[in-house]
Amino acid sequence: MADIMSMTFDDKTTESLHSLILPPGEDFGIKSDDEDLHEDERLEFDAGFESIIVVDNLPVVPPKKFDKLEAVVRRKLSRFGVIKENGLWMPVEEDTGKTRGYCFIEYNTPQEAELAKENTNGRNLGKEHILAVKMFDKIDKLMNVPDKWDPPETKPYTPLENLHHWLADEKGRDQFVIRSGSDTEVMWNDARQLKADPVHKRPFWTESFVQWSPLGSYLATVHRQGAAVWGGASGFNQLMRYVHPQVKLVDFSPGEKYLATCSSQKPSNLRDTHRVVLNIFDVRTGKVMKEFKESADEFAFGDTCGFTGVSWPIFRWGGGKEDKYFARLGKNAISVYETEKFKLIDKKSIEVENVMDFCWSPTDSIFALFVPELGGGNQPARVSLFQIPSKVELRQRILFRVSDCKMYWQSNGEYLAVKVERYTKTKTNTYTGFELFRIKERDIPIEAFELDNKNDKVISFAWEPKGDRFAVIHGDNPRPDVSFYSVKGGKVSKLTTLKQKQANALFWSPSGHFIILAGLKGFNGQFEFYNVDELQTIAITEHFMATDVEWDPTGRYVATSVTSGHEMENGFNIWSCNGKLLYRVPKDHFFQFSWRPRPPSLLSPEEEEEILKNLKKYSKKYEIEDQDISVLLSEQECEKRKQLKEEWERWVNEWKRDHEEQMLRDREASDVEEAEQVEVEERVHVTEEILPDVGIF
Repeated sequence: MADIMSMTFDDKTTESLHSLILPPGEDFGIKSDDEDLHEDERLEFDAGFESIIVVDNLPVVPPKKFDKLEAVVRRKLSRFGVIKENGLWMPVEEDTGKTRGYCFIEYNTPQEAELAKENTNGRNLGKEHILAVKMFDKIDKLMNVPDKWDPPETKPYTPLENLHHWLADEKGRDQFVIRSGSDTEVMWNDARQLKADPVHKRPFWTESFVQWSPLGSYLATVHRQGAAVWGGASGFNQLMRYVHPQVKLVDFSPGEKYLATCSSQKPSNLRDTHRVVLNIFDVRTGKVMKEFKESADEFAFGDTCGFTGVSWPIFRWGGGKEDKYFARLGKNAISVYETEKFKLIDKKSIEVENVMDFCWSPTDSIFALFVPELGGGNQPARVSLFQIPSKVELRQRILFRVSDCKMYWQSNGEYLAVKVERYTKTKTNTYTGFELFRIKERDIPIEAFELDNKNDKVISFAWEPKGDRFAVIHGDNPRPDVSFYSVKGGKVSKLTTLKQKQANALFWSPSGHFIILAGLKGFNGQFEFYNVDELQTIAITEHFMATDVEWDPTGRYVATSVTSGHEMENGFNIWSCNGKLLYRVPKDHFFQFSWRPRPPSLLSPEEEEEILKNLKKYSKKYEIEDQDISVLLSEQECEKRKQLKEEWERWVNEWKRDHEEQMLRDREASDVEEAEQVEVEERVHVTEEILPDVGIF
């Protein structure tokens, strides 16, 4: 190395510069001219035209008005993104210098170009010109449409997957999906065997979460390129893909006909808001039925709880499982779309000044909306019911001194409970009351009622599924009270109040009758199983630090889980409906548990009633199976105990043998030590001495 560094070159040097080879990775601080070439090679150029739009139907103006027209176009189109330098080109006629009525605009990103197209296409520029805006990369396709139409190729029929094969399980079991670590698993809940049977397991099946469709036909997964649904009788095969880059959220319609996907993209200009892209797909075909591309500000109304200040789902489905309508909350309006043509009903939204929230009936084409107070109380708050598609207001309730309002539909759409927090006259405190709408009765009567102590804070409210009772957790103490009410008979009546319960959430069984009073998270996973028919506690249990509770769709079993937000006790427990722990499944890095929903029963009410009357006859078969399983479990338990006993006896025998061997070794060592002991006599000193005679007295 030193030789190379000390070498000098002149005209007499016989060594050629090209013959010198430096050590690998060493440049001695001298930059090579070739590095610039390599850097140029590493640059990535965007050879596409995704960021360019074509704006047509512009005014044709002479040269003296060119600058003015260009300034107007730039001002109108720069609101949706940053136009590149020299990114606006407006062609002119060579002979006259007049504009040709169109221009090309290039933005920084394709997303900004898409946003500009969506918000300006079909809009007016003055009184006589309606803009026609297209993406430049689509022009070639439009210019090369063949003159002759060729019919599409007929594809052979392939039978579809049986999406409800899992319902024919001979044991009548239910499935659930879990996510832990990088794995996603679908499993059977085999409660009689006290275990979970695996169905399908796949690593990296999704990039964020999975979601069952409302009727259990599909399992949706989320990926960078979009969403996908899985299912079928032969296993969990991919049934359809939905292209939506960077998708973050998905939502099925109640009847599983449509899938809404949503993504959010950061703008190139930091002063702008996020851009929200929302697509509605046909689940079976994967076709985009409706597309929305707007800034997040256009969706951020009411109570926002999603990403970038947008509540989810943005679109809420109405009309029951027929999926007839979907609606969104806007500024001073509610936009309702029909799914036949995916157009606004009557081509306009329902204008409601300062509307804050709305929610659909689970069964009918009726939605309730809430409007808060305006003008410091001069215009009172109200809750209104609207019929769709007629847009007729069915009922209205005026509310005074309102602080907040929440609406709760009963699952059959028979009742609507409105929780109203009101200010006192001095406006220093608030108290809670309820307004009950009886939807199915004539003229929709409304009944107002309050808790025994109206100053109690309402922590949780829940209707009994398909029933006429509801439960309320209320109170300001660390251990609040739980009250049960009935609305049967045309009047709200209190059934009972349970004092000082360690609960902050309510979970009714899907079949009603039973409820779990749950103390989640900070309440350390305390659960009380309660029979509302008998008004008595069935069991009090605990799943330490539980974060989630979910009943299976039949109401027979309950899953409680601890997700990875807590470092300890991750996993889930399965309980019977009477609070008996059946089995535990610990899982590290546990993220999600979700039961597979069941579609509504195909039996008529008469057939269900006939089954209930003859339940003993139908139950004999299953009682025999239960006895066989009980015997099998008893045999397995006996075999397990026998093995434990044999292991214990084997360990005791080994210990005795080792102990006896040790005692024998200790005894032998003691004998050797005694044998080595020798007695030795040694004469130290001898002295002879003559004693004198001594008389004897």
